[in-house]
Amino acid sequence: MKGSKWKYAMIAGAMLFPSLQASAGFMDQIGGLIGGAGSEKPAASTMPSATALSKSDMIAGLKDALRVGSKNVIGKLGKTDGFNADPKIHIPLPENLQTVKSTLSAIGMGGMMDDLELKLNRAAELATPKAKRIFGNAIREMSFDDARKILNGPDDAATQYFKAKMSVPLSREMRPIVKKSLNQAGAVQAYDGIMGQYRNIPFVPDVKANLTQHVVDLGMAGIFHYMAEEEAAIRKNPVKRTTAILKKVFGR
Repeated sequence: MKGSKWKYAMIAGAMLFPSLQASAGFMDQIGGLIGGAGSEKPAASTMPSATALSKSDMIAGLKDALRVGSKNVIGKLGKTDGFNADPKIHIPLPENLQTVKSTLSAIGMGGMMDDLELKLNRAAELATPKAKRIFGNAIREMSFDDARKILNGPDDAATQYFKAKMSVPLSREMRPIVKKSLNQAGAVQAYDGIMGQYRNIPFVPDVKANLTQHVVDLGMAGIFHYMAEEEAAIRKNPVKRTTAILKKVFGR
């Protein structure tokens, strides 16, 4: 929603829920409603205009907000330069290969390492869409108790929930994609060639690197980094209403 439509939505939200101040974000508002005595409907004194909303409505609103947020993350990172051009999550060479890069750069062969680094980021970009289904599973499996802990928890409670639920299956799903991508992009062959050149230089230390695990680990770190940013936006912005249930919870 952009321009005047966004402005009108903000005004409409304020009119529908006059008791909600701008500083009270999505999580705080709903967390206060479901964190109390446990009645099926929120107290009128807390949100007078929302008395018709059930706990299931509010939890559905949270799940939809997280679903939209995760979709935004996957769309942002799972494309060309999603990782490579983003300084926040750009995947560098493994730390032990920095020695190799310095050594080869000294003899005018540093470009080989730059090409390898690009291939690492391309592999992460190709593997990231695998996270979409796993995010969906984690959201569908979210219980009322999970949702309450997220809503009443610290600012990164949803991100921590996803990390706990997703890290193992996401790593498992990403690894073969990354491995295949590194092979197809010529990263493995490039690495072998680089190491061959490096080992021809006298007196250099032996270096080994697991490129696949390096990309998987930092790829997941990038995904969760941006999920944390989405969560922060959900907590601060009560107008995250891009779906029917969010409009029901927060007004049109």
